[in-house]
Formats: sequence, C-alpha cells, structure tokens
Amino acid sequence: MKLQHYLGGLQGLGPITIETRVFVEEWEKRIFGIHTAMMALSPQLPLPATPSAFHTVWTWAHLRTGAEGLNPFDYFKYRYYEKWLGGISGYFIENGYITEEELEARTAEYLADPDKPLPQGGAPEIDQRVERYLAEGDSPKRDVAVLPDFREGDTVTVKNVPTLEHTRLPGFLRNHNGVVETVYPGAYGYLTDTGADGVGAPMPVYCVRFEAEDLWPGNTEPNVTLYADLYAAYVTKPAA
Repeated sequence: MKLQHYLGGLQGLGPITIETRVFVEEWEKRIFGIHTAMMALSPQLPLPATPSAFHTVWTWAHLRTGAEGLNPFDYFKYRYYEKWLGGISGYFIENGYITEEELEARTAEYLADPDKPLPQGGAPEIDQRVERYLAEGDSPKRDVAVLPDFREGDTVTVKNVPTLEHTRLPGFLRNHNGVVETVYPGAYGYLTDTGADGVGAPMPVYCVRFEAEDLWPGNTEPNVTLYADLYAAYVTKPAA
C-alpha cells in the first residue's frame, strides 16, 4: 500500500481515534449495498445472467484504487465510506453510466429536498445473484497449476515494487529479508487480470517470517516476530 494506507511501523502520528461502529450514518449502509451489488453483478463471476444494466468489471482492487488515488491529505480528511462514495462515483463516470453533470444535478436535487424518495428498481434475478454472491464469495484462489520458486525455510528478499496504482505490499517490508514459513497450496490472483505492481495472473503465495529487530533495529520489543502473506511477485532471491 502507499504510505497513507498502511501506517504500520511509523511513529509520532499523534492521537488516534478508533471508531467501533460499522456504519456511522444511514447513507453509509446504502454505499456498502451498492458496492456489494456491483461486486455480485460483475460479469467475470460464474453466476447466472441477470437483466442488470451493470456490465463492467468491479472488484475490491477497483475500490482500493479509487481510494488510493486521493491526495494523501484528502485521504485523511474523509471518512471510510466517503472514500468509497468517491471511488464508486468516479468509476460510474469513467465507465459511462452517468456523466459528471448528471451526477451533480442529481446531488443538488437531494440536497435541496433530502426527503425526496430514492429511486427504486431491480428484479428478482438480480436479488438472487447478489444473495448467492454473498453466500459463496469470490475467492482469489484459481484452479491453475503454478509451481512455487521457493520452499519452506528459504530466505527471500522483498522487492520494492511500483505503487502507481494499488499494491498489497506493506511498505515497511520493502528491501528486507525474511524466511518462507509456509507455501500455500494452489495459485492466487488479486481479483483483476493485471496489476501495476505485478500481481495479475494467478501465482503462489508465501507466508514469510520477519524478525521485528531486522525491520526496526533498536526500536522494538525483544523476540517479536512478524508474519506476512506475500504474492510471489513481491519476493525474489537475496542478492549474492
């Protein structure tokens, strides 16, 4: 992740407020529902066809990319579902579901009349597909045979991959060495076919062990070990 999306290992951040409520305001529930429906109706899933007009691919990767495209100061300014709202709105505009002018006009309508009824729609087939998606999920595990390059006990170095878009690599692990603890069976993708940081086609995933003293020399409790699940694209052989 980019710095503002994974603050592990950083100091001096000031007081942190922990919000324990899943939804702070009612509209956040609707945003979560919209995102879930978009995930369920995404055409790459092996689910029955529906009469939905939604026809483009939407995954967690797209949602995260929208949030991570924010200016870091804006990222900290907005709440969780406000970032979701921005990412989803931008996606609808970019993919031609609505224009920016139409979205602004519709927003103005509801700001002027908050009690105006919300649009209704949908069909039983759409509801059934969403319910099936919620029950079955969308595993990143793929039914392909890919041999791992490393075995349990091997030492690996974490790459410093680009972060122009979304990445699943914590920044504080970059350029550090760790030991492969587990090689997970099978191959895994990251919900999309391509990724700016190298995660695209299904690949092995490793659980890698790091010693905290190596990550933060002189600035950690003794005998602390950290484990991270890392895609094969993120690790390489240590330099000779």
